[in-house]
Amino acid sequence: MKWYKKLHWQIIIGLVLGLLWGLMSSLVGLNEFTSDYIKPFGTIFISMLKLIAMPLVLVSLVVGVTSLNDTTQLSRMGFKTVAIYAITTVLAITIGLTAVNIIQPGKTLPAETTKTLQETYSSSIEDRSATANLVQERGPLDFVVDMVPQNFFEAAGNNSRMLQIVFVAILLGIGIIQIGGKKAQTLVEVFDAFNDVIIRIVELIMLTAPYGVFALMASLIIDLAGDDLGQAMELLYALGWYCITVIMALIIHVFVVYASLFKATSNMKLSTFFKAIRPAMLLGFSTSSSSATLPVTLERVEKNLGVEEEVASFVLPIGATVNMDGTSLYQAVAAVFIAQALGMDLSIAQQLMIVLTATAASIGAAGVPGAGIVMLVIVLETIQVPTAGIALILGVDRILDMCRTTVNITGDAAVSVAVASTEGRLGEAHLDD
Repeated sequence: MKWYKKLHWQIIIGLVLGLLWGLMSSLVGLNEFTSDYIKPFGTIFISMLKLIAMPLVLVSLVVGVTSLNDTTQLSRMGFKTVAIYAITTVLAITIGLTAVNIIQPGKTLPAETTKTLQETYSSSIEDRSATANLVQERGPLDFVVDMVPQNFFEAAGNNSRMLQIVFVAILLGIGIIQIGGKKAQTLVEVFDAFNDVIIRIVELIMLTAPYGVFALMASLIIDLAGDDLGQAMELLYALGWYCITVIMALIIHVFVVYASLFKATSNMKLSTFFKAIRPAMLLGFSTSSSSATLPVTLERVEKNLGVEEEVASFVLPIGATVNMDGTSLYQAVAAVFIAQALGMDLSIAQQLMIVLTATAASIGAAGVPGAGIVMLVIVLETIQVPTAGIALILGVDRILDMCRTTVNITGDAAVSVAVASTEGRLGEAHLDD
């Protein structure tokens, strides 16, 4: 396949062309044409992401819950796996929030550019302010009450109620487990097939990503720059700091959290682990898909890290569904960056909601390119940050997607080593050349 036919190159080309078009539009006076005939395609792309978000969470989570029971009947190993995955995900989000609050990449934009962004998304910000006033009047346990929907279809029609859908999906998965037998198997097969369909739809939507990126970037440049191209350069400077923040946080997570996990559960050195799992990490980096990399990850974990097949075949497939450390960390940084760029200060309560929502969203995230953006839409709507702000980061998302997918795969393999060691099912590592 020629290089320009690959999706990630097409997205990068769309980004560059959108940037150039926006700059040219500002120079020659085509801003009105761009706003009327190009910007709508970016809006359509965002709408398609919102459309598929809830079905993706519901179906993926039901499949994950039922697969857990089918594999181990909720055994001790299953509990350890889910517990460690949850802990590492929360730690990843915490590291991301800490990094973005310290570096504050969104505030590298000057006051004039921030003011322009606020004016661009003024209606959304006003809606958010009204909602914030209502939140301040709520009781301390109201958020727990709100997790249980009174009407499933009403919850499914509002992306800001993702936690309600997660509750329904878990409840549905448990119900399927409880009935057992042929009926349960039939339902599992239906949801599994539906999950494949949803993932395929996500892939189809991502085929339009180059055009969506082009339209979003072009419209963003004209909205920001107008006749002042200096503001566009300031935006690109801020995006550079945003990328540095994400990558630095991912590196910290790998070398601190996973190294600590090995130290607490096994005698394996981090260098030994990296040498064994390197081919899977490289494949994940190039494909941006933890699901596509799963066969290679299984082979390396079993043959090179010494994890017994029973453990690896259980932990890794679940990890491809519920363990998205890199994606969760990215969502935390992206959400706060967008809020900072729009001049919105997130409260401690809102950032705690990012932890809860990103953790829950990571459970339902499909291991395919673009799924992280779908989950980010839900995180933003939960904390009432305008989803149109995704336009700020979508152009560089592909590069960051490659990095966070590598961390996702690394996390799956690390947890498999930890679980195998605690179960006494970890042999000697066998490193090849």
